[in-house]
Amino acid sequence: MDFEEIYRQYQPRIYRYLSNLTCEADAYDLSQAVFLKVSASLESFRGDSSLATWIYRIATNTARDFAGSTLVRQREAEVVTDEGGGLDGIANPQAEDVEEQYVRKEMNACISGMVQELPESYREVVALSDLAELSNAEIAAVLGLSLETVKIRLHRGRNVLRDAMECRCHLYRDEGNELKCDRK
Repeated sequence: MDFEEIYRQYQPRIYRYLSNLTCEADAYDLSQAVFLKVSASLESFRGDSSLATWIYRIATNTARDFAGSTLVRQREAEVVTDEGGGLDGIANPQAEDVEEQYVRKEMNACISGMVQELPESYREVVALSDLAELSNAEIAAVLGLSLETVKIRLHRGRNVLRDAMECRCHLYRDEGNELKCDRK
């Protein structure tokens, strides 16, 4: 598989994953950094894991490095300016009317915000499982964890997320039986 194929296949998925670990504005830059690393290292990829696992590991490490450097910059900025950051959600508009697209975008932004508030160890496994749709074994390989640890973190992370949603959202099913939420 050549780099262009890899980029076409994985860039949207990596961008979406990174959007849930960071904010949408940073996710684009981080996804580009991930694929620069993939491009530079593609020839040395040994195939010890699947290509997807390898790329998600690079993405996770890139996000962790960024979070560490961002935390340092934020602490420095707080001393000087006392400013914070923002968050924007991910929308998946299809052939919906404008109002439905707006509702979906708001709902995605709300859920994305709650995912970002999870502790990092839970946020990573929830994002890899529920958003990137990796198996528990693939998540274990990406994060360098045991399968049991992944299962425990996923269970706990989903519980924390569910509790946050129940506190902040009114969940219901629409006429098409699709799950919807309104902020309380």
